[in-house]
Amino acid sequence: MSTRGPRLEFAVGAFLLLALASLLVLAIASTNGRFGFGEDTYLLKARFTNLGQLRPMAPVKIGGVAIGKVESIELDPQKLDAVVMLSIDGRYKDLSADTSASVLTGGLLGESYVGLQPGGDVEVLKPGDEIAFTTPAVDLIQMAGKYIFGGPGAGGKPDAAADATSSSEPPTP
Repeated sequence: MSTRGPRLEFAVGAFLLLALASLLVLAIASTNGRFGFGEDTYLLKARFTNLGQLRPMAPVKIGGVAIGKVESIELDPQKLDAVVMLSIDGRYKDLSADTSASVLTGGLLGESYVGLQPGGDVEVLKPGDEIAFTTPAVDLIQMAGKYIFGGPGAGGKPDAAADATSSSEPPTP
């Protein structure tokens, strides 16, 4: 018999324990140390006409500091706009009632997030309240297309030359 067997078993066991410890560290890091126990959060609602690439679990930020996350996104069947539920950390329970929400993007190709801009109202938002002032996401591709290919002129009307060339009939004098 060889003494190689118990040594190999010990090495395999140590490797498995190290792998499990690594997975535990990754799980704690990915949840920011929170596993759903004692989370002091409250929900706010915001309506947007365009969300861009906003997804659930996206951060909610004030001044670049994360104060919550996007809990859920649903479509309102009557108004046909997106209803976003924001889970805000309980430490920030004194957001003024005139706080505004915008869908923003971190950099040119960065992640989308909800940016809050607190107002100056003395009344505060209560759990379940709806943020009244919202700004939808800006579609950069659509904006670039309008810039490159031209859109309506400053007066909101197309150029006369464009009308003449797009019409199948000759212009009338």
